[in-house]
Amino acid sequence: MVKKLIQMGAEASVFLNTDDNSVLKVRVPKSYRLKVIDDRIRKLRTRAESRILSRASKIISVPKVLSVDEVECSLSLEFIPGLKLSSTLNSLPLKTSLNVCELIGSSVSKLHDSNIIHGDLTTSNMILTPDNSEVFFIDFGLSYHSLKLEDKAVDLHVFKQALEACHFTHFVDFLEAFLRGYSSSKNYSKVIDRLKNVEARGRYRH
Repeated sequence: MVKKLIQMGAEASVFLNTDDNSVLKVRVPKSYRLKVIDDRIRKLRTRAESRILSRASKIISVPKVLSVDEVECSLSLEFIPGLKLSSTLNSLPLKTSLNVCELIGSSVSKLHDSNIIHGDLTTSNMILTPDNSEVFFIDFGLSYHSLKLEDKAVDLHVFKQALEACHFTHFVDFLEAFLRGYSSSKNYSKVIDRLKNVEARGRYRH
């Protein structure tokens, strides 16, 4: 296997396997933890991410899980052609960008209606296909299942902050388009009300 490092994060390193054009995500060991504890944590998180990806694949666009190696704490994933949305959203025609944001909102609503919390909803964790017609969600390393409105609201809060930080020029328009897509969620009004509470608490702390 010929591997090319394409991303190094705090939790995992991501490689492109040039032999079959797949992606290998390897959870890195943490030296500050006892090895037996670290191995167990990485194994459980690898297994959990695999299961959530498999479930999410039935409702939105995510990379397919090709194989799981719990010994090496790694996932082999389908390679998705395209660019990270964080580097492309601002340069697209505005109409296209708005369509993409609405598509993101629709996808997040499907995740939340299935009680899947992404945990790191940013445009850096989304890949836009070359024809601009599909957004793939990646990096479910912090994802989990939850029925709580609070968790869904925090997911939206993280995405809203990411939009404002990285795409501030059209932040208001992008957010409105996202919420149009998200409005298809069966709990839309309740989650938005909880989002307002989350944001109010944040302002109070500052």
